[in-house]
Amino acid sequence: MQKIMNNFSPLADRMRPQSLDEFIGQSHLLGADKPLYNAIRQGALHSMLFWGPPGCGKTTIARLIGQKTQAKFINLSAVLSGVKDIRESVKQAQINLQKNLKTILFIDEIHRFNKSQQDAFLPYVESGLFYLIGATTENPSFELNNALLSRVRIYVLKALKQDDIKKIIVQALKAPRGLLDKKITIDSAALDFLIQSSNGDGRVALNLLEISSDLIENNQAIDLKTLQHLQQHSLKNFDKGSDIFYEQISALHKSVRGSDPDAALYWLIRMIDGGCDPLYIIRRVIRMATEDIGNADPRALHLALNAHRVYKILGSPEGELAIAAAIIYISCAAKSNAVYMAYKKACNFVKNSADLPVPLHLRNAPTKLMGDLGYGKKYRYDHDEVNAYSTGQTYLPDGLSPVKFYNPVNRGLEIKIKEKLKKLEALCNNSDKKQ
Repeated sequence: MQKIMNNFSPLADRMRPQSLDEFIGQSHLLGADKPLYNAIRQGALHSMLFWGPPGCGKTTIARLIGQKTQAKFINLSAVLSGVKDIRESVKQAQINLQKNLKTILFIDEIHRFNKSQQDAFLPYVESGLFYLIGATTENPSFELNNALLSRVRIYVLKALKQDDIKKIIVQALKAPRGLLDKKITIDSAALDFLIQSSNGDGRVALNLLEISSDLIENNQAIDLKTLQHLQQHSLKNFDKGSDIFYEQISALHKSVRGSDPDAALYWLIRMIDGGCDPLYIIRRVIRMATEDIGNADPRALHLALNAHRVYKILGSPEGELAIAAAIIYISCAAKSNAVYMAYKKACNFVKNSADLPVPLHLRNAPTKLMGDLGYGKKYRYDHDEVNAYSTGQTYLPDGLSPVKFYNPVNRGLEIKIKEKLKKLEALCNNSDKKQ
């Protein structure tokens, strides 16, 4: 299946590899003796799913498979297609089968299909009417039906390495179907900037290269100033709802938990630079202050809440400084998940326990009847006790054995809290001995 080229095709399309030998990147899949490489070489077909970031070669590999196996290649986009298109593809595959021809149905952005649309593939994939090749930028575990996943082999593609991007750019400058006729070059600073700006996306690199080449005369060099002028907006990968979104949030949280303010600040700026709503970030920072610091340093929560208030007052970009200050503080603060763990233990305990009544001595008695029934009669008011602590008084339901959910750590303020709880425990023990 040889793709027809024309001078009006975008550079990224013209430079799409025509053979495995031209393909750059994904050596973990297409290196010599790798299973997928051998399957393509041998013309062996199976239904598969390519999962990876934009511009890493998913569509190209699918086309190379179609070319090598000489199968009829039907290309659908889940963004533009529906069940009707799937049915038409099935009819075409049936015609191909009558002619003893194999069919590849390639679905780009397959995660965009809903459950019913995905279900429409199942009988035909199972019967072997066509080989399904799907491409997705989203985690298939979350986006695709288990029934469909069980019928395809998943290949994980990676963002292109900087050396791969460099090879793609150099190849485009020298290739007859690329920019050879323009006889342009690119200086080293501009090349480094272009590689960084592409962010592992070969298509982005070629698109920027093509646009910048249109801005200069033949026989000239693309310089750094030209590329910087083109990059008026951020090309960083950040899309709310995508894996990258959650990966960067996770990286920020783990950097704070790991007490690395520099890494935490890096991920904060990456997310803001990529277009994340700062209010979402600060909500996560509030969560970090409660989950990973808790009572070890209660000031962390106050700073996080104040940062939220400051941002609401000042907006961007001034308010982002308050978020940065909060993140740096909580990164450096003493860490404790004792409150978080205590809460989880208590939740689990209550869910698996009977609904026991409140003991009589802990009940209020606002009416005479309640008083007559013994509500609150044996309650001891702690402020009237020595050390403002009523030793031996219980607060759990009758018949319930003592439980311990909260275990303060030996860090930050929780050191003092732990000491206080130990002193109270000792007072109770001494009281029991006297009795």
